[in-house]
Amino acid sequence: MTGKLNLNLNLGAGVEPMLESGIDSAARPDVENVIILGSGPAGWAGAIYTARANLRPLLITGNEIGGQIATTTEVENYPGFPDGVTGPELSERMQAQAERFGATVELDFVTAVDVNGPPFTVETANGKRYRANALIITTGASPRKLGVPGEDRLIGRGVSYCATCDGFFFRNRQLVVVGGGDSSLQESLFLTKFASKVTIVHRRDQLRAGPALQRRADTNPKIEYIWNTVVTNVSGENKVEAVTLKNVQTGEERQFPTDGVFVYIGHLPNNAPIAGKLAMDEHGYLITDKLMRTSVPGIFAAGEIQDSRFRQVATSTGQGVAAAMEVEKYLAEMEDHAYLQRQEPALDRATA
Repeated sequence: MTGKLNLNLNLGAGVEPMLESGIDSAARPDVENVIILGSGPAGWAGAIYTARANLRPLLITGNEIGGQIATTTEVENYPGFPDGVTGPELSERMQAQAERFGATVELDFVTAVDVNGPPFTVETANGKRYRANALIITTGASPRKLGVPGEDRLIGRGVSYCATCDGFFFRNRQLVVVGGGDSSLQESLFLTKFASKVTIVHRRDQLRAGPALQRRADTNPKIEYIWNTVVTNVSGENKVEAVTLKNVQTGEERQFPTDGVFVYIGHLPNNAPIAGKLAMDEHGYLITDKLMRTSVPGIFAAGEIQDSRFRQVATSTGQGVAAAMEVEKYLAEMEDHAYLQRQEPALDRATA
């Protein structure tokens, strides 16, 4: 550990945290206990738990407050909401809960992180500079988009990147799935539970998915393929009605009616501020252990920035909780270590 230790703790006091909201930034300490990067479910969960531990966390939202969940029209698989809840509402409720217990929320975007600490340094797009004894990175991952006209406009209205989240809404509908890897086939098979027909559109003449998945898809009567083809446009007024398909060999284009488009051409972890500073896998996802610890002590990660497998609100929330609990233990150990260091000079004088 480097730098001057300056903790702002009230651990083990056995009291409820003071309820604070809208704290003036001028009242913040020189060194924060913990800064949370990102405002998806993992970030809010981490903020709630660290706030209830009297750590007065600072959460920096990122450029999309609420993360991917804020763009989801309906969430029906999150426990506790039998009638479902919209993504924005769920995010707003999480934020309100975090602020109720004393979390401070900054509408800003992290541009750089200095991992040499503690304290660690965080710089933002608004020109602010923060220091903290612990970080929880929950910047998530963004689905790789097609980048075609109509895609962004119809997200949540037939364009989706999560079959588990949205497949239920397409009972007895005809769907297009774009991609040829494992995720594409796994999600296509899941969608056949609801859809009447799933057409997989792939730019090559063969799939990249594993043989077992291919066999399952090939033998499913609801799945069909269109080879050597890309989607160049998504059309519809208030919902998806069709896609434009282009054959990459002949250049021929045609309209293809569909009720929904599910895109599986990969994800991009939002790791720009920490790239090359923490251990990552070959795809750019942070590597953590079971306690959500990264390769640098004091820096934790939760949610899709370190989870390329599950990508669910519920799993991200649980990971955020785990990271927060480990942060509390980490800071308590720092405080114990600092206390012992303060006692050593006194003990030396007493025995001199």
